[in-house]
Amino acid sequence: MSLFKRREKRESEFDNNSLDPLLKAIINDTEIDRSSVLEIPVVSSSVDLICNTFAMIPFKLYEEKIKDGKKVTKEVEDERVNIINDDTTDTLDGFQFKKAICEDYLLGKGGYAFIKKIGNNFKGLFYVEDKDITIQKNSDPIFKKIDILVNGETYKDYQFIKLLRNTKDGASGIGLTNEINRALRTAFKRICYEYDLTITGGSRKGFIKSTKHLDEKAMEKLKQAWEKYYSGNANTVILNDGMEFQEASNNSTENQLNEKNITFNGEMKDIFHISSNYEEFIKNAIMPIATAFCTGLNRDFLLEKEKKSYYFAPDTKELYKGSLKERFEAYQIAIKTGFKTINEVRYLEDDDAIKGLDVINLGLGDVLFNAKTGEIYTPNTNKLVKMGENATKVDTNPQNNPQNVENIVPNTSNNEDLQEKGINTLENKKDAQNEEEEQKKGGVNNESRS
Repeated sequence: MSLFKRREKRESEFDNNSLDPLLKAIINDTEIDRSSVLEIPVVSSSVDLICNTFAMIPFKLYEEKIKDGKKVTKEVEDERVNIINDDTTDTLDGFQFKKAICEDYLLGKGGYAFIKKIGNNFKGLFYVEDKDITIQKNSDPIFKKIDILVNGETYKDYQFIKLLRNTKDGASGIGLTNEINRALRTAFKRICYEYDLTITGGSRKGFIKSTKHLDEKAMEKLKQAWEKYYSGNANTVILNDGMEFQEASNNSTENQLNEKNITFNGEMKDIFHISSNYEEFIKNAIMPIATAFCTGLNRDFLLEKEKKSYYFAPDTKELYKGSLKERFEAYQIAIKTGFKTINEVRYLEDDDAIKGLDVINLGLGDVLFNAKTGEIYTPNTNKLVKMGENATKVDTNPQNNPQNVENIVPNTSNNEDLQEKGINTLENKKDAQNEEEEQKKGGVNNESRS
């Protein structure tokens, strides 16, 4: 009896060990890992789309100053820009580096990059897989302190660029693999079920009932025949008298797998913010990651003295170069509204500047207002008027040009004086006209009398 139990135990161990790890996860209903999640087509395509789009963005360094009371921002040429976008000095280039930390952000506990620094000079960024990161933190919920361990070595948190999703401690985040693991497990089970149907030629699973006892030799032959049938090497299995096949599961039509897959694909696209509208996709799926990455760069990839005036920001113009028609329509609007010159647009398209095209396009019907000086200039009439004062290029003498009295922009402080002056001038003119008419009448009367 003990010999039979030992043999049964060995057969059970063999069967369990021979199972594929993914199938064992399904049978045991355990959480699936990141590599299994990426076998789900809609998840893999969504992650790839987001990571590739994020990796396309060049990140630049800007300096912001206040000059003459105005904010002046200019782009700064710095080696750190080259480290982020081109040569990280690691084995990964800039594109591969950004794509790797973005994938860790979405599916892992976060994206991590070690900052190589000599003195105050930044020398490189070295990507570290999130599985190699161990977080050590104190127990104080208010004054939190963390250390990062890699292969037993302890580093300070400021020695790493951290790109974290749904973090509560600033050290590690929650990836979608853990956040929606049950939904991902369900989808993966459907994939495994469809795979099983494929390799078995669509044959239904089940078990065989026999009214007679089968010896070991007959049992082995039946197993071999059944394996050939499910592997596609045999078309039929002959059952002896007293044996009956009993179906153990429903077919794919009854389970409505296709409808469930369509529903799941829609749900996954909503989770990843994948939209048919490109601008909505950029705003909802890409910009939050780009903003989080810039925040990490501004915190740990700048010197303390630089943080007041320097900052990193994404250059999103690269994202809109895919559609030539939409890009040129946007350029047309920018030129017509005076937002950019033609040479600035040519620079964005990597074309050479043309002499004489550095001017702003203004229509003759436009009126320009200088908010600092309060001056209003009308190009069409070539007149300059200052708010609260008389026009500088208009004759304000009503006797020489009385029509300009109505066009003068008066000074609010002298408004009443100007009105009285204008009224008195007009009244004096009327009195003079009346007196002249009376004199004429008087002359006519004298002539008639004589």
